[in-house]
Amino acid sequence: MSSYVYFFLAIVPSIVLHEVSHGYVANFFGDPTAKENHRLTLNPLRHVDPFGTVLLPALLILSHLPAFGYAKPVPVNVGRLRNPRRQSLYVSLAGPVVNIILSAVGYLISELAIHVTYSSWMLQFGVTFGIVNLTLAVFNLLPIPPLDGSAIIERFVPRRHLPSYYRFRMRALPIVMVLIILDSLFFHVGFTWLTSLQNWWISRLV
Repeated sequence: MSSYVYFFLAIVPSIVLHEVSHGYVANFFGDPTAKENHRLTLNPLRHVDPFGTVLLPALLILSHLPAFGYAKPVPVNVGRLRNPRRQSLYVSLAGPVVNIILSAVGYLISELAIHVTYSSWMLQFGVTFGIVNLTLAVFNLLPIPPLDGSAIIERFVPRRHLPSYYRFRMRALPIVMVLIILDSLFFHVGFTWLTSLQNWWISRLV
């Protein structure tokens, strides 16, 4: 089975669960916006963004640049949370936390393949699933708007400036894309650090 197939089988449920977790946590804290928009679903088609999920990664791959994409964000209305200032942080961190848990699941699948089933395809899937989710978690935890980790910065933004910050956050994705491309072409800081982290994950398999 091609490595691209393993990657596809790993990335789709990982992104879906990442996005849905934001909506579930928001709903738990009083914001039913995602539920009202029928986004609390595991149906991948409900989370596909035509440009960010399909066209952008394809263009980057064809241009020999690092593949980068995004799903359609699950809608969250911070103002509907019971305690917006604190609970918005929990909503943002829900996605990366789910990816960390899924990375652990990938590790367990890999260990099972090594010690019990002796299955090469199971090992390949477990490693791919674990690495994909580790990458998603670490990347989304970066404190750069609009990534989930920027919620930490948000806690230090004066309340009167929050509307302006939210508007900036909604438009900041192109900045992240430019930073990723510049790093891959010239600096290689993020790529080197991420590769080291992935190698560490693989080295834990015994």
